[in-house]
Amino acid sequence: MENSELEKLKYPIGKFIAPDDYTNEYLSEKIAEIESFPERLKNEVLNLNNEQLDTPYRKEGWTIRQVIHHCADSHMNCFIRIKWALTEENPIIKYYHEDLWAELLDNLTMPIHPSILFLEGLHFRLAFLMKSLSSEDLKKSFIHPEHSKEFKIEEIIGTYAWHGNHHLAHITELKKRKGW
Repeated sequence: MENSELEKLKYPIGKFIAPDDYTNEYLSEKIAEIESFPERLKNEVLNLNNEQLDTPYRKEGWTIRQVIHHCADSHMNCFIRIKWALTEENPIIKYYHEDLWAELLDNLTMPIHPSILFLEGLHFRLAFLMKSLSSEDLKKSFIHPEHSKEFKIEEIIGTYAWHGNHHLAHITELKKRKGW
């Protein structure tokens, strides 16, 4: 497989590109994407059977089932990281090995419905919290030990809107390729 072809399978919507300025309009748009993610995801996966759910979105990639459970894992970490940033002074967050989490039995075999329900509740809370943030809150940050970099909450809003859309595109592109 050609590098550009593999890159398109890995990043069907491209990599996250931070805007020059996190405007209120941009943030409102991204919060709306975060808020609507569980419903958009559910609509794409609701009628898939176990064989389809256990199909990788690319060679050596995660299955649709793993992608769904990964979104629950990742977005739960996002919520906790935002809470830490809002309640502590520039905390160093806990890194987790998403690749290893994806290989745990729950991510490999568990039905998707519990993670969809979890995402619905979690994204309601994320959007509710994000909509309530002041301009000062949006500038609060945490340090990610893997990147040794400070991440502001406003950037996390953009990143996690992209993250949901990124993984949703893994699913929709696979469905198109397979004719599901």
